[in-house]
Amino acid sequence: MVAAAPPEHSAPHKKKLVRRAPPDRSQALRRTFQLAFLALNVWIAAQFYLFVRYYETGGRGVPASRPAGIEGWLPIASLMNLKAFLATGELPRMHAAGLFLLLAFVGMSWVFRKSFCGWLCPVGTISEYLWRAGERIFKRTFRLPRGLDLALRSLKYLLMGLFLYAVASMSAVAIRAFLDGPYGIVADVKMLNFFRYLGATGLAVMVLLVAASLLVQNFWCRYLCPYGALMGILSLASPLRIRRDPDLCIDCSKCAKACPSALPVDRLVTIRSAECTGCLQCVAECPAAGALLMSGPKRKAAPAWAFAAGVAAIFLAAYAVAQATGHWSTNLSERVYFDLIPHANEFTHP
Repeated sequence: MVAAAPPEHSAPHKKKLVRRAPPDRSQALRRTFQLAFLALNVWIAAQFYLFVRYYETGGRGVPASRPAGIEGWLPIASLMNLKAFLATGELPRMHAAGLFLLLAFVGMSWVFRKSFCGWLCPVGTISEYLWRAGERIFKRTFRLPRGLDLALRSLKYLLMGLFLYAVASMSAVAIRAFLDGPYGIVADVKMLNFFRYLGATGLAVMVLLVAASLLVQNFWCRYLCPYGALMGILSLASPLRIRRDPDLCIDCSKCAKACPSALPVDRLVTIRSAECTGCLQCVAECPAAGALLMSGPKRKAAPAWAFAAGVAAIFLAAYAVAQATGHWSTNLSERVYFDLIPHANEFTHP
């Protein structure tokens, strides 16, 4: 009796590509948001510089009001105010705009993934344009070995934990005393002066960060930003996820190659990682109709325009509520600014 020959292994079935139409426009929309928010922050910085110079020169500079948006650059003060607000139920007198901006960014993260990082953050925007420039110069970007990558990624969570511990350990009374004192009042001026009078060590660190950002995608955001780490953890509660349909996916891996967070989008059905910034670059690169979506649990797609509109609505709502309740601007007398701003660098952390 002759044994039957084993069946031949058939070649893997190649899926037919059904191209989506119309073409994806999400990245043009996202870059518009990024550049608009970057321009807003440049304007805020310029106005704040004129404001500081006016009081530094005893009123001989160009008169300029203090832009409340500068408080978005004081995340620790915003966390302090959040802790005091939750403990007392009272909105702060100092740096209240920073609290409302923090709440807006938290809201975005809960609903639209880590969209503050991917759509608005000016540091993230600069970081992205740096690695894109590096890609043009060196014809590629570099990904660190997995072990080193994981070790470095833990740094931002460690920094976040240290800041949260420091804020949580302060009482509401201590926070109010700190922020209402001379150091707290001119914390924004001290931040400006740090960059105005950057020392050799600070300059060396900045040069290293720029060089690393040219070579590695989003180096600062991926490894060192504690604010992004907080937004990432909050984004785990978001109902929206990048979801892949294996039946429609043609296994081209373009999504994984496009992901700036180096997530294995092509091997997962649902992206749950805290590293996902909601940038939609993976969706933009996917050529197959319906294979990759940003969607809720029932796979109802959240199109880029709805994503952008939601981010803008949360931001504008926080601003409108702060303005309506009189908690957007920090109102202090000119005498306080004339007394404190020229001596900002003389105040030490209490």
